[in-house]
Amino acid sequence: MVDRAGTGARAGRPRDAHLDAAILDSTMAVLGKVGYKHLTIGEVATRAGTTKPALYRRWASQQELVLAALARQLGGIEAPDTDCTLCDLHESISVFVDAFHRLPPNVLAPLLADCAGHDDLRTAFMTTLFEPPRAAVRQTLRGAIARADLRPDLNLDLAVDLLASLVYYRALFGHAPLTGADIEDAVETLLRGIAVDYDTLLAHSLAQPSPSAAHGRHEPHA
Repeated sequence: MVDRAGTGARAGRPRDAHLDAAILDSTMAVLGKVGYKHLTIGEVATRAGTTKPALYRRWASQQELVLAALARQLGGIEAPDTDCTLCDLHESISVFVDAFHRLPPNVLAPLLADCAGHDDLRTAFMTTLFEPPRAAVRQTLRGAIARADLRPDLNLDLAVDLLASLVYYRALFGHAPLTGADIEDAVETLLRGIAVDYDTLLAHSLAQPSPSAAHGRHEPHA
């Protein structure tokens, strides 16, 4: 059974926290070196100074092991909250950028493909890697709705998808870089569609002291 963190921990067996950490460290090292497709349990075990049976007693499959290592690497994600909706949405996109950059390349796509045919593993993938940044951004949008900056009937999940899609699309396909100016343009385009009054939000943002790195990028348009 895969738990929320994708660790596959088994009840009733004492765990050596130091060995667990060594295995997860070794997993990240191998992922960074060869990617997911070429990772082997044997190499992970050797790097960690343990055996394959010891590793499998902790995680029942390679997918569960990798999910546990990536979950630890991803860590906690805080919801942006600057009291400036333009800044918050800019930083919300940055949440997805940062989450993507915390994970090694050549891992997410093949890991998702490997988990897709197994309901438990796919659920673990989504709750471990996909949902945490979405939950943080969803919380930020709720704050903007509470301030009456965004429409109360806003479809939160759709808005989160809109904010995340630019990051994942460009990161996965690599056809163009994602710059601060691109993020600002995306925020403006989105807010002009979902804000109660975009011009008022812009005026409020420009009148504030700089609460975030994104603040200085807001510019009025003729």
